[in-house]
Amino acid sequence: MAVVLSLRLGFVAPPYPRTSSGRLATSFRAVACAGGGTPSPITVAGDPPTVVSAPAAALSPVLGDVHGDLSQTRAALVLAGVLSAESEGHVWTGGRTVLVQVGDILDRGEDEIAILSLFSSLNVQAKSQGGAVFQVNGNHETMNVEGDFRYVVNPGGFEECIRFVEYLDECDGNWDNAFLSWVNVAERRKKEYRASPNGDHTRWNFVKKYSGFAARSSLFKRGGLLACELARHPVVLKINDWIFCHGGLLPHHVEYGIERMNREVSMWMKCQSEDSGDETDIPFIATRGYDSVVWSRLYSQDPAERTRRALMLSSIIAEQTLKSVEAKGMVVGHTPQIHGVNCKCDGKVWCVDVGMSYGVLYSRLEVLEIVNDRPRVLKKQRDSYDEMEVLDYL
Repeated sequence: MAVVLSLRLGFVAPPYPRTSSGRLATSFRAVACAGGGTPSPITVAGDPPTVVSAPAAALSPVLGDVHGDLSQTRAALVLAGVLSAESEGHVWTGGRTVLVQVGDILDRGEDEIAILSLFSSLNVQAKSQGGAVFQVNGNHETMNVEGDFRYVVNPGGFEECIRFVEYLDECDGNWDNAFLSWVNVAERRKKEYRASPNGDHTRWNFVKKYSGFAARSSLFKRGGLLACELARHPVVLKINDWIFCHGGLLPHHVEYGIERMNREVSMWMKCQSEDSGDETDIPFIATRGYDSVVWSRLYSQDPAERTRRALMLSSIIAEQTLKSVEAKGMVVGHTPQIHGVNCKCDGKVWCVDVGMSYGVLYSRLEVLEIVNDRPRVLKKQRDSYDEMEVLDYL
């Protein structure tokens, strides 16, 4: 498919790199990072991170919405070449790679905390090798901090909270130990819980519902342990010449201030509601409304549902926004793309939510890879990681 695309555009694509066994390599990162010499370090500005400078060859896989599906998340990370397929210990294999996940880890599935744990564990490992893992909060993260659990449609989402609170007690309240190790024990404890008399899904009684709701509320409420963990992450992140956010960055967000939005959302998540004042009210411009950073679908809506004028307008807005922040491209999630990862707005905006979770579309895995400012789409073919469809875009 890549060759056909190359011919249509009037150029000849370079041959894909192959492994020592002759199979197609899963990534250009090994080639891109092979220039020799000491690589530039990754630098981060802002708290939470707002502006990141990284070697151009390091910025690579971008994952869309995963919605509580640990199995699909793992498979996507393996596809991206940053997680070992063989190890059960969730070993980072990305070296100096920078991985970005654009939000909506929460809701619809039953392994949300395990996925949060996985990304944090991989970040610790990546940093030790000169890489990094960044997360961007989406609308489902902010909804849970608000106490809006409408989309916890799988009882397992509440059950995991019960099990995690119990595990935290067993770890004597040591948050770092419990949180980072949870992904390695979550599946075993789920099986044990389901095998117990209280773990029968068909008997989701009032007492169990209350216990699950109480556990989730205690973890995700403002100032709660998981709310504070989410507060570490931004709603908008700039890495080199690329913008990453969940819904979409618009001109009035830039005028308001990206770092200001990140800081205000973080403070709102960390501050307990009873201590809230005007300074910690919910940041409306970032978290509420159709044109907020986490809710906007201006760039990601299906073109078939929009008029030609609307499409032109969104492209102009995207261009103006990117120019104002000195960026070349934007990557968003939020809206499932029925036809897979794609670019819109005349190639300025990449939409990476493919609905991979079993709670959404349970679609074929796709990952956007950006190396040296060159985006590529990696797709899992059939049930083999040795065969991949690679789409190149110049």
